Amino acid sequence: MSSSLPYVLVLYYSRHGATRQMAEQLAAGVERIAGIDARLRCVPPVSTTCEAVEPEIPAEGAVYASADDLRHCAALALGSPTRFGNMAAPLKYFLDGTSELWMNGALIDKPATAFTSTSSLHGGQETTLITMLMPLLHHGMVYAGLPYSETALFTTQSGGTPYGASHVAGSRSERPLDDDERSLCQAQGQRLARLALALGAARSAST
Repeated sequence: MSSSLPYVLVLYYSRHGATRQMAEQLAAGVERIAGIDARLRCVPPVSTTCEAVEPEIPAEGAVYASADDLRHCAALALGSPTRFGNMAAPLKYFLDGTSELWMNGALIDKPATAFTSTSSLHGGQETTLITMLMPLLHHGMVYAGLPYSETALFTTQSGGTPYGASHVAGSRSERPLDDDERSLCQAQGQRLARLALALGAARSAST
């Protein structure tokens, strides 16, 4: 990754690894577009013990996100497993702490998208994606789902929605991404990268 290039922040929480696999595929899609990088970041779990402290660097996966990762991104992709049809608490907790960015309008007119993983086929994928959409709209971001020009939306027997990429991980998170799910994740990353470059150029031209 070149520090001189704009980047798409792929920000996720993953408990058993399925959402992390999706994030990596989405980042791979971003990297297929010239002129922009992908930056993978995760959020730590939350605890019922108020003073619980996580290590500064997680044992595996991406490093933890900072407010500056979000502030300076050209686009944002949010990923979370489903929790009763909603995003997981750790990601919501992180987003709840972004009021300063909201007050300063740091994310206005930047493109964003979301992706999710569930254990069952009808486990609330679309409602989860919608809950992730709402804070993005409050930040003034431009939401980008998956258009039906992505033909895997017609053929998938597992994950994949026009609201964003999704994955069915199985009851024990044992099921890997299949070809359609992988294709849709990468397509979503590519689309977000293209939009980031286009909207970034438009913002520059207007200033």
